[in-house]
Amino acid sequence: MKLYLTPGSCSTGIHILMEELDLVFEAHLVNLMAGDQNTPDYLAVNPKATIPTLVRNDGTALTEFQAIAYWLARSYPKAKLLPDDPDGDAHVIELMDYVVGTVHGQGFARIFTTDRFAVNEADFEAARAQGMDIVTRGFAVINDGLPAEGYVMGSFSIADAALFYVEFWAYKTGITLPKNCLKHYRLMLERPVVRRVLMEEGYRLD
Repeated sequence: MKLYLTPGSCSTGIHILMEELDLVFEAHLVNLMAGDQNTPDYLAVNPKATIPTLVRNDGTALTEFQAIAYWLARSYPKAKLLPDDPDGDAHVIELMDYVVGTVHGQGFARIFTTDRFAVNEADFEAARAQGMDIVTRGFAVINDGLPAEGYVMGSFSIADAALFYVEFWAYKTGITLPKNCLKHYRLMLERPVVRRVLMEEGYRLD
């Protein structure tokens, strides 16, 4: 398989899941700042020009964090990356959608790629402030739904990989994580695979 990723991005969550499953795959770096996602070669793989992209053994590509994470969990059920009951699975998907669609897609996107949300530079500060508000409110909502100790669903699941990457962004950008989110972030950092992936992607662990 081939995983197209950008270090420190949402694809880090998928990278963690791939390593947790001990899968053999090729890692292909996509430099978003350089515009690699818009090259003809990459668009032939993923016409959405997004990351992550997972090209599976049969040559077909999967895009979107939630879809890739769900496919990995269902394809390798022995790892128990999903609760495997309708209610539990629904809660996992619910959290992943909120993380990816709202905290990331509406919040952090305004902070990291402000020019996509404000045409005039004079409006950039307001757009970033709106993004910060979305992120802060998002973490507050997530925090209230997290257990005081442990993983999202009690044991490690694909939801934890999704939540971790936005917690990582918050920590690296100086955004204060609420109590339960901070505990979750630190718990994730205790996993050897998480630490290995971060080091592989060029991050120093402090």
